[in-house]
Amino acid sequence: MKSQSPQIIENQVLAGCLYPALLEDDSLPLDVKQRAESLLRECDGGSIGSYTESGGIAKIKHCVSQFITRRDRGVPSSPDNIFIKSGSQTALMIMLKLLIRSEDSCRTGVLIPVPTYATFTLALEEQGAAIIPYHLCEEEGWTLQVEELHRALQEARKICNPVALYICNPGNPTGHLQGRKSIEEVIRFAAEERLFILADEVSLSQVYQSCVYGDDTEFYSYKKVLSEMDSNISSTVELASFNSVSKGFMGECGFRGGYVELVNLDPAVMKHAHTLFSTRSCPPVVGQIALDLMADPPKPGDPSFSTFSEKRQMEPDMLYCLHLLEETGLHVRPGCEYGQRKDSHHIRLFVGTQEKIMEEALQRLKTFHMRFMKEFS
Repeated sequence: MKSQSPQIIENQVLAGCLYPALLEDDSLPLDVKQRAESLLRECDGGSIGSYTESGGIAKIKHCVSQFITRRDRGVPSSPDNIFIKSGSQTALMIMLKLLIRSEDSCRTGVLIPVPTYATFTLALEEQGAAIIPYHLCEEEGWTLQVEELHRALQEARKICNPVALYICNPGNPTGHLQGRKSIEEVIRFAAEERLFILADEVSLSQVYQSCVYGDDTEFYSYKKVLSEMDSNISSTVELASFNSVSKGFMGECGFRGGYVELVNLDPAVMKHAHTLFSTRSCPPVVGQIALDLMADPPKPGDPSFSTFSEKRQMEPDMLYCLHLLEETGLHVRPGCEYGQRKDSHHIRLFVGTQEKIMEEALQRLKTFHMRFMKEFS
């Protein structure tokens, strides 16, 4: 598949930073060159091979804080509360070190959703934490039920000391997106039970709200919802919110850039958090640059915006898959990703769900397919 994509701009900026001689000719758009030059000025010796501050380049932290404020429609964000690391997973591991007291006779417990991804479970085990599973409600689209949180917490207190609640929103691997009411209920639960919230969030900017599918669906961050609740809750519930370039719209996992924003931590605890995050070496500068581009992509009017926003020369089966996802929420893969005969087109479909749901999903696929073929034949 040959297409224009956000990665083109990202790669152009990175190329200019890695090989500054490119900035002397006209092979790159003006705004790309200006971005690269600005980032290089933040690096010692004008080289991205130099060390940076352990918590990330100050300019990029400021850019991330502005991104968070835009995402949350005006809720303030301070660069002093943001730590950039080599992916949100690394930041999450450092937060676990802050929360888990391995020397206590009663193990520290963390509530985690089921299903969840295995690497997080392994990380908890490595830290010596007690894993407290709470099950998402499959019958209602993998929703998070506060009643289940209460059940899991009561059982866990018999064997450990629960201190934190881990949330993945949108869910990984379920894809469920929490609504505002659900988030408010979870925050109240955390306030009542004095639990620290670890929110692993795909923080979509307003430009990319189209990445969220479904009727009456909108992304709300835990920080935004928390900020709008009663002051006895909004000023006391402790929260860590994570995001990364692999979870954002770029999906560039290999660049290893992510951040955590800390909210409502006691000053003494915040000081200790600064120490913990400073003990690690600086995150990869390439990952920091990718994070800067995720937080502040090209805007309408910028020379590179058209390249950033449009896709061209798209294979027909890729077009089919994108339309299917946008119109029905069904996700399949195009045959062009796997290889196929010239002028033939396929989709890769895997259905692993209950029969009653599968029948409904296949009916949606059939209806879409008939409409698509009629429109494009």
